[in-house]
Amino acid sequence: MAAAVEGVIRVEEVAGRGRALVATQPLRAGEIVLRESPILVYSALPLIKPQQHQNSSYYCDYCFRTLSSASSVFSCPCCSALHFCSQRCLSVAQSSSHSPWVCQALCRLRDSLSLQPPERQVQAQFLVAAYNIALVSPAHFQILLSLQGRVFDCDAGDAQFLHSLICSVCPPTQLPGVSLELSAALLAKDKLNAFCLMEPLIQKNGQRSVRAYAIYPTASFFNHDCLPNACRFDYIDSASDANNTDMIIRMIHDVPQGREICLSYFPVNMNYSSRQKRLLEDYGFSCDCDRCKVEATWSDNEDDAGEDGEDEEVMEEDQDEEMDAEETSGAEHENGASDSDFPHAYFFLRYMCNEENCGGTLAPLPPSGSSTSNVLECNVCGNLKKDEVINQ
Repeated sequence: MAAAVEGVIRVEEVAGRGRALVATQPLRAGEIVLRESPILVYSALPLIKPQQHQNSSYYCDYCFRTLSSASSVFSCPCCSALHFCSQRCLSVAQSSSHSPWVCQALCRLRDSLSLQPPERQVQAQFLVAAYNIALVSPAHFQILLSLQGRVFDCDAGDAQFLHSLICSVCPPTQLPGVSLELSAALLAKDKLNAFCLMEPLIQKNGQRSVRAYAIYPTASFFNHDCLPNACRFDYIDSASDANNTDMIIRMIHDVPQGREICLSYFPVNMNYSSRQKRLLEDYGFSCDCDRCKVEATWSDNEDDAGEDGEDEEVMEEDQDEEMDAEETSGAEHENGASDSDFPHAYFFLRYMCNEENCGGTLAPLPPSGSSTSNVLECNVCGNLKKDEVINQ
């Protein structure tokens, strides 16, 4: 499991914000400050798949790379429901994420979950994955339990139902220490700490679906800011990288030593009311960052305007839901606000991707030696853009 790159960030208590990741030295634009492997990854597809998905798998159920029509597919010999891109992925999964215990549990769950909504099916898969790491990797299970998330952060009804379901298909003798309180605590950890591994961007409509959810212990300490100074990249379909589910965090711009490193928990171009609503409902807090302090004084009429937009990538420390188009912040200036009323306009001009239906954030490529790269990469569509500011 990778951690902070050469100790350039560390976990500190920040007043009013809890545990946070702070720069231990001056950081440069494009610098990689974290590359981390997940301790847990599970599918975002429901166990009872839609009819059109019954006879196909779009990705490997271990490394989550896309399976093309020309791919050689290796199916689990026991359940035949999970598919893998190679014999290696199948073999590794059988000793870790798809152990015989998991295989048996998922087979039993399919019958029990046939009438349940997809969200509950995915939550059930998370609980199976979480209890599995308690069996195959107790150290990772303790890390999971140490992450933010308390019992009352999850829905009590869901926790009760899912816990009873898990116990019905997995005898308690197979899960020492299992309890309703532990199941509820695990669901809370998932809600506040799971990141989405996304399907590629469909340019024609901007929609992206979630391929899988993953929990990264160090990355879970990144706090939110509506104008972040770092952003996340992943290269899940990379054929050359054995650790293709790693998360990579790169700096958007320079920051001094001691500055907190923040990500945005959702696309930066969401408007004020949408951001506040999402943060309160999903994470239990309201944001008072510099940007929000400015935008809080703007007209409430921004909530009434509908904008054609697109679903965007969500950083998730929670379960991803496709966002409606009106959440994009073409509304930022719809109230007649000028650039002088919006002091952060420079961020949008320089660091927002201008590709149609994208809405991603740009960060420079990693610096080479002492030189900062003048090429910016979008963390959603992957397009590269020359940074004219550096060349001036």
